[in-house]
Amino acid sequence: MNIRRPVQRIKVYNWLDIIQKHLLPATCIFCGNPGFNTQDICETCDQHLPRMILCCYQCAETLETPSSWPMLCGRCLSHPPAYDRTFAPFLYQGAIRHLITSLKFGATYKNARLLGHLLSEYLHDTADKPDCIIPIPLHKSRYRERGFNQAIEIARIVSKELQIPLDVDSCIRHRDTPHQIALPAKQRRKNMKNAFSLRKPITARHVAIIDDVMTTGTTAHELAVVLKKAGVARVDVWVCARA
Repeated sequence: MNIRRPVQRIKVYNWLDIIQKHLLPATCIFCGNPGFNTQDICETCDQHLPRMILCCYQCAETLETPSSWPMLCGRCLSHPPAYDRTFAPFLYQGAIRHLITSLKFGATYKNARLLGHLLSEYLHDTADKPDCIIPIPLHKSRYRERGFNQAIEIARIVSKELQIPLDVDSCIRHRDTPHQIALPAKQRRKNMKNAFSLRKPITARHVAIIDDVMTTGTTAHELAVVLKKAGVARVDVWVCARA
């Protein structure tokens, strides 16, 4: 009689993490001191990051009136966006702005790793786990110009840290919209209208859209409209910072 022995599971080590941890220890991006919690930021610099204190729970716009319960801003009350909730741990100021702009316009990939870790830590304690993460897509011409999508780079870290599937195939930006940076809110809405579409069915019921920074929320709104029309019941927005 052959007795089938249980198969011993072999732990597969992530050699990149081992090299990073032991041969290339974490170093603070800002001051050069040793990092903490295996991150490229020291405890002192981490404490000085511009954290979000009080904001609208739907669009994360900063609120001035203290409250002991979740509040909506006037804009979300009068014109609710298509997404249901926004999670933004930081204000788009100081060191966080430096991390985001250096990543987006300088291809400083190590910043994506730190931003992803910081966002993951915040989400772990505050957000419900969605079925999948969808980074805000870039148009193919903008992707060729830049060579990468910063939202995807950040989302890869969040997906790995929180063990949530990453979907980079279902949604596309089919219109090459101009840069949003210098545009007023009204022009941003016109600029992004009908910019996204689905190229394959999506079965997820709860989706988290991820991006580096939210300014007016127009981009997230337009993508959420597409997802809701496709049958997604809940769309959250995860961003590193709110402008």
